[in-house]
Amino acid sequence: MPTRWFRWLVSMMGIVLVAGLVAGPAQAQDPLDRFYRQRLDWQPCHDAALDAAGARCAGVVVPLDYTHPDGRTLTIAISRIAATDPARRRGVLLSNPGGPGGPGLRTMTGVQKSMTADVRAQYDLIGMDPRGVGRSDPVACAIPLPTMLFSAGFDLFGYARDTGLAAVLAASCLAGDVGKLRNITTRNTARDMDVVRGTLGVDKINYYGASYGTYLGAVYTQMFPSKTDRMVLDSPVDPDRYWVGMYQDMGPINEYALDDWAAWAARHDDRYHFGTTAPQVRAFVEDLIRRAAAHPVISLGSGYLVDEHTVPIMLLALLSNPKMNANLADVVRLLSDGVDGKPLDVSKLKSKVSASAPPETSGMAAVMCGDVAAPRNPAWYYRNIEAARPTQPVFGAFANNITACAYWPDPIEPPTKVRNATSALILAVTHDTRTAYSEGLALHRDLSGSRLVTLAHTRIHGSFRPGLSPCLNDYVNTYLGTGALPAADVTCEPDPEFFPE
Repeated sequence: MPTRWFRWLVSMMGIVLVAGLVAGPAQAQDPLDRFYRQRLDWQPCHDAALDAAGARCAGVVVPLDYTHPDGRTLTIAISRIAATDPARRRGVLLSNPGGPGGPGLRTMTGVQKSMTADVRAQYDLIGMDPRGVGRSDPVACAIPLPTMLFSAGFDLFGYARDTGLAAVLAASCLAGDVGKLRNITTRNTARDMDVVRGTLGVDKINYYGASYGTYLGAVYTQMFPSKTDRMVLDSPVDPDRYWVGMYQDMGPINEYALDDWAAWAARHDDRYHFGTTAPQVRAFVEDLIRRAAAHPVISLGSGYLVDEHTVPIMLLALLSNPKMNANLADVVRLLSDGVDGKPLDVSKLKSKVSASAPPETSGMAAVMCGDVAAPRNPAWYYRNIEAARPTQPVFGAFANNITACAYWPDPIEPPTKVRNATSALILAVTHDTRTAYSEGLALHRDLSGSRLVTLAHTRIHGSFRPGLSPCLNDYVNTYLGTGALPAADVTCEPDPEFFPE
């Protein structure tokens, strides 16, 4: 073969080889592509609240394990309330109500009540049951405890009970479909959100998340920074303190909240008879917990237990909103009569507590324990409980208590370190009982492109709601409607008319 033809052939082979190397990855089939391109079958939701809002529901198929997309799948239930003006529609607004483990299909039926007509015109509102929760292939622990969160009681014997219960609960959860359970995590839910984004045919998502939903939203911004648009994070979690530190932060703020409620109850002593001053009301509550330890009430039919381990959780559940002041007073009266030996209407008690109680145990345990490893040594928790008692006599034994996570396997992947400049509007409440104000300040620092709206002088969890603060709602609606963040961090006041007399 002549030399010049040989050189030409070699050069052409080189061009073809280089072209193949460059083009090969781009042309390779993404194993996740089939999930992003699936067509959704929108159907009636068969849910009164969603149907009344005109929502439609669909199932989105996602991998159980994103490292093995050809393996098992889950179906994520989503709902959609269409934008009111299709001509002005700019995208979708996804949501999460918190928890972890809280179902989210109905979330936007409530959130939309705080939105202006201009915002509603622009967005399809998307609710979503996270993986392992509600209609999204729920996980189930063998022991159906109403909660995985308890107070440790007054002494080492009470703490030993909770230590054993935590171990048994963990074993009951891990006795089932472990492969599924271990993949119910925040990072996987964030990946599910991105698949949902793809199936909805949009390049970016807008988002409203409350409480744990702020952690999920922050994780999404870190994992998919180019896919985020307008992010509203209400009652935020500090990603670096999720979840053990987050619960420890609940102790001091709920002691404050109890005193705040006690001042209200003292003004209504003619009805409740707990005391005419806030200190007297607090003393009544602390004595109630001691009486519950001495005379626990067990409802065999419902599996409901009233003792020193559960009463603080009932109090905490109802301290998250001043509009529940009367509800909490009714619960304290029911509990007091019950431990005094009078008939206890357990159904009435449950109905007053359950609306604000922690999410269902199985989903909550799967996400919390699967996200971040908890300390393993029971002595670590007990030292913290004892250290907290002098300043947190009601809630210190809850905020520092051991949970099933101490007996959980290590997470399947490390937690997400959130540090980015994503645009976000962060809403933090000075006396938030679930996510302390310091948590919002920390997330604001982590998301350097964010702005912070502080709601002052308010004991509440979740600030974007009708009637609470027109000032705060205006900032949220302006941001969602125009994309404009405040020029600087701002502080809003609540409407005095929101609070009960």
